[in-house]
Amino acid sequence: MWDMSETSPSDTPETPDAADFDEMTRDIAEVPAVEVIVTVAVNLMSAAAVKLGLTEEGDKYKDLDEARKLVTALAGLLDASATEISSFHAAPLRDGLKSLQLAFREASIVPDEPGQGPGEKYTGPVYG
Repeated sequence: MWDMSETSPSDTPETPDAADFDEMTRDIAEVPAVEVIVTVAVNLMSAAAVKLGLTEEGDKYKDLDEARKLVTALAGLLDASATEISSFHAAPLRDGLKSLQLAFREASIVPDEPGQGPGEKYTGPVYG
Protein backbone atom coordinates (compact mmCIF):
# COMPACT_ATOMS: atom_id res chain seq x y z
CA MET A 1 0.00 0.00 0.00
CA TRP A 2 1.26 3.44 -0.91
CA ASP A 3 1.61 5.89 1.96
CA MET A 4 0.78 9.41 0.79
CA SER A 5 2.57 10.90 3.79
CA GLU A 6 5.92 9.82 2.35
CA THR A 7 5.68 12.21 -0.58
CA SER A 8 4.92 15.87 -0.22
CA PRO A 9 3.88 18.06 -3.17
CA SER A 10 7.23 19.82 -2.96
CA ASP A 11 9.03 16.48 -3.53
CA THR A 12 7.44 15.98 -6.93
CA PRO A 13 9.18 17.63 -9.86
CA GLU A 14 7.30 20.46 -11.50
CA THR A 15 5.79 19.32 -14.76
CA PRO A 16 5.54 21.56 -17.81
CA ASP A 17 1.75 21.58 -17.35
CA ALA A 18 2.10 22.90 -13.80
CA ALA A 19 4.44 25.63 -14.99
CA ASP A 20 2.00 26.60 -17.75
CA PHE A 21 -0.84 26.73 -15.22
CA ASP A 22 1.20 29.00 -12.94
CA GLU A 23 1.97 31.28 -15.87
CA MET A 24 -1.69 31.39 -16.90
CA THR A 25 -2.67 32.22 -13.32
CA ARG A 26 -0.22 35.12 -13.26
CA ASP A 27 -1.50 36.34 -16.65
CA ILE A 28 -5.13 36.19 -15.51
CA ALA A 29 -4.26 37.97 -12.28
CA GLU A 30 -3.10 40.96 -14.31
CA VAL A 31 -6.32 41.26 -16.34
CA PRO A 32 -9.02 43.59 -14.98
CA ALA A 33 -12.38 41.94 -14.25
CA VAL A 34 -14.15 44.16 -16.79
CA GLU A 35 -11.89 42.83 -19.52
CA VAL A 36 -12.59 39.23 -18.53
CA ILE A 37 -16.36 39.87 -18.53
CA VAL A 38 -16.25 41.59 -21.93
CA THR A 39 -14.11 38.81 -23.40
CA VAL A 40 -16.52 36.13 -22.18
CA ALA A 41 -19.46 38.13 -23.55
CA VAL A 42 -17.82 38.50 -26.96
CA ASN A 43 -17.07 34.77 -27.04
CA LEU A 44 -20.72 34.00 -26.23
CA MET A 45 -21.85 36.41 -28.95
CA SER A 46 -19.55 34.84 -31.51
CA ALA A 47 -20.65 31.31 -30.66
CA ALA A 48 -24.32 32.34 -30.79
CA ALA A 49 -23.82 33.95 -34.20
CA VAL A 50 -22.32 30.71 -35.52
CA LYS A 51 -25.20 28.65 -34.09
CA LEU A 52 -27.69 31.10 -35.64
CA GLY A 53 -26.12 30.60 -39.07
CA LEU A 54 -24.95 34.21 -39.29
CA THR A 55 -21.40 33.44 -40.41
CA GLU A 56 -19.97 32.83 -43.88
CA GLU A 57 -20.63 29.11 -43.43
CA GLY A 58 -24.33 29.91 -43.12
CA ASP A 59 -26.49 26.96 -42.14
CA LYS A 60 -23.58 24.52 -41.86
CA TYR A 61 -23.36 24.98 -38.07
CA LYS A 62 -26.88 26.29 -37.46
CA ASP A 63 -28.43 24.87 -34.29
CA LEU A 64 -31.18 26.95 -32.71
CA ASP A 65 -31.29 24.90 -29.52
CA GLU A 66 -27.61 25.64 -28.92
CA ALA A 67 -28.09 29.28 -29.98
CA ARG A 68 -30.90 29.68 -27.43
CA LYS A 69 -28.60 28.51 -24.63
CA LEU A 70 -25.78 30.84 -25.67
CA VAL A 71 -28.03 33.89 -26.06
CA THR A 72 -29.64 33.22 -22.68
CA ALA A 73 -26.20 32.85 -21.05
CA LEU A 74 -25.09 36.12 -22.63
CA ALA A 75 -28.21 37.91 -21.41
CA GLY A 76 -27.69 36.54 -17.90
CA LEU A 77 -24.06 37.62 -17.87
CA LEU A 78 -24.89 41.12 -19.06
CA ASP A 79 -27.75 41.42 -16.58
CA ALA A 80 -25.57 40.27 -13.69
CA SER A 81 -22.61 42.47 -14.62
CA ALA A 82 -24.50 45.61 -15.66
CA THR A 83 -23.50 47.51 -12.53
CA GLU A 84 -19.93 46.21 -12.68
CA ILE A 85 -19.00 47.29 -16.20
CA SER A 86 -19.29 50.81 -17.54
CA SER A 87 -21.88 51.82 -20.10
CA PHE A 88 -18.93 52.25 -22.47
CA HIS A 89 -18.61 48.44 -22.44
CA ALA A 90 -22.21 47.51 -21.71
CA ALA A 91 -23.97 49.48 -24.47
CA PRO A 92 -22.40 47.73 -27.47
CA LEU A 93 -22.79 44.35 -25.77
CA ARG A 94 -26.50 45.02 -25.17
CA ASP A 95 -26.87 46.08 -28.82
CA GLY A 96 -25.20 42.86 -29.95
CA LEU A 97 -27.43 40.83 -27.64
CA LYS A 98 -30.56 42.48 -29.05
CA SER A 99 -29.37 41.75 -32.60
CA LEU A 100 -28.86 38.10 -31.71
CA GLN A 101 -32.28 37.91 -30.06
CA LEU A 102 -33.92 39.37 -33.17
CA ALA A 103 -31.93 37.05 -35.44
CA PHE A 104 -33.09 34.11 -33.34
CA ARG A 105 -36.72 35.16 -33.72
CA GLU A 106 -36.25 35.56 -37.47
CA ALA A 107 -34.53 32.16 -37.81
CA SER A 108 -37.24 30.32 -35.86
CA ILE A 109 -39.92 28.51 -37.81
CA VAL A 110 -42.37 29.30 -35.00
CA PRO A 111 -41.09 32.45 -33.29
CA ASP A 112 -41.37 32.75 -29.51
CA GLU A 113 -43.93 35.13 -28.10
CA PRO A 114 -42.41 38.48 -27.08
CA GLY A 115 -40.84 38.02 -23.66
CA GLN A 116 -40.38 34.26 -24.18
CA GLY A 117 -37.36 34.33 -26.50
CA PRO A 118 -33.80 33.52 -25.44
CA GLY A 119 -32.59 35.80 -22.68
CA GLU A 120 -35.80 37.83 -22.58
CA LYS A 121 -36.38 36.90 -18.95
CA TYR A 122 -33.33 39.12 -18.32
CA THR A 123 -33.86 41.81 -20.96
CA GLY A 124 -37.61 41.97 -21.23
CA PRO A 125 -39.41 41.59 -24.56
CA VAL A 126 -37.34 42.43 -27.62
CA TYR A 127 -38.98 44.06 -30.62
CA GLY A 128 -37.45 44.86 -34.00
